[in-house]
Amino acid sequence: MSTRSRARDKYLYEHRSQPLLPAQAFLQRMIHHGGVSLAMTAVALAIGMVGYRVTENLSWLDAFLNAAMILGGMGQVAPLVTSGGKLFAGFYALFSGLVILAAASVLVVPVVHRLLHRLHLEDDARND
Repeated sequence: MSTRSRARDKYLYEHRSQPLLPAQAFLQRMIHHGGVSLAMTAVALAIGMVGYRVTENLSWLDAFLNAAMILGGMGQVAPLVTSGGKLFAGFYALFSGLVILAAASVLVVPVVHRLLHRLHLEDDARND
């Protein structure tokens, strides 16, 4: 097996014919997915902070607060005064909704895969 395929297989899920992943390996998979989800959220937060800083000339702290509140689904804190800021806030809110859905999906996928894999293994055991 080549180095490239071994590296790729490290992140793929086990095939239905393979045994269930051990708990320690599953925990590592969850930590990896959590890191990816956290990175996605951090990048989205940084985009929001820079956007509010540029379009509304907010301080970094206020830009963080506004971006975090939008990203968390709570809504705007500081009143928007520029047209650019209003446009940015609208597009950032739409973008944030997609990022949160994607980040949540990245966290849920390993759990759903493990559940389906376990059910498939149990079904195969009953059919034998």
